[in-house]
Amino acid sequence: MIWLTIVLMGVIVFFNRYCFLAPGLPVRLSQRMRTLLSFSVPAVLTAICGPIIAFNGDEWRALPENPYLWGAIFAVVLAFFLRNMLAVVLLSMLMFILLRTWF
Repeated sequence: MIWLTIVLMGVIVFFNRYCFLAPGLPVRLSQRMRTLLSFSVPAVLTAICGPIIAFNGDEWRALPENPYLWGAIFAVVLAFFLRNMLAVVLLSMLMFILLRTWF
């Protein structure tokens, strides 16, 4: 039963993604739907990164010496000014490593 559930979930995910990515299928989204979907990436990234930045297990991270918070702020500011994903990832990782050794 577990394997059947895993296979069915894999099939559902595959066809769900295939409908939007296959160039031959005539799926067209309205402008309103495309606008709504444009908010999904920041929402998912915030939901993933927020607890990592704010918590250390079950307790809050101290604000002044939280390298995750300062690294995230640095990455956001850098992304706003550079507009180059590779440079932002590399520079923010370097900044995070420096902050981890400092704090």
